Amino acid sequence: MILFHFTYDLFFISQIKLTWFTPLVMQIWVPSISYPFIFIAGCMCAFSKNSFKRAGVYGLVALAIFAATTFANIDTPINFGIFFCMASCTLVEALISRFAIPPKGYAAAILFLLLFVICIPISAGHIGIGNIVFSLPKELYQTPYLAWAGFPSPSFSSGDYYPLLPYLFLYVSGAAFNRQLKAEGYPNWMKTFSLPLITEMGKHSLIVYILHQPILLLIALFVSQNIVL
Repeated sequence: MILFHFTYDLFFISQIKLTWFTPLVMQIWVPSISYPFIFIAGCMCAFSKNSFKRAGVYGLVALAIFAATTFANIDTPINFGIFFCMASCTLVEALISRFAIPPKGYAAAILFLLLFVICIPISAGHIGIGNIVFSLPKELYQTPYLAWAGFPSPSFSSGDYYPLLPYLFLYVSGAAFNRQLKAEGYPNWMKTFSLPLITEMGKHSLIVYILHQPILLLIALFVSQNIVL
């Protein structure tokens, strides 16, 4: 994730001609980061002491990111980005766990994962896989008030867009998967395997996420003003 953000900043902010950084590479690279990110975040529900509090923290971070990117005016402001996704998914999962049966089990994880795959193109106006596609009512996309849910209007824009749908299904899949794995007991290699630097970053992942992009932007701006390529 950090490497992608740095590459993005060098390409779009510093205007460095990275010929290999094509739209196709971005289309592959972005989900290879964000999908595991959201799934693992869902897995953490099995360890959470207060998911409502976590949702609130994520929501405040999402609001701060929106305000900062709007004020900085360097790129398209981030509206309903990854931290909004984390906040909304955590809140919904917490409500499900509080008032219904907490998602648990490998079968449930696979089912929610399948629902996620089916709903990936929901922001484009349809759902489905391959040639089996179902169009959704156009009225859902004509209002400016449903972008948060996954139904953006033609005028909507964001530098990072992760609405509630379809990502709730991926998040809940992680929650169901790890609750089952935790109940069965983790294998020994998971308990002993460690990469010191990654482990330390993982202990402070929220701080790392908040701080890394401003630092990378400053480096990219410095490069753009001092290097001509």
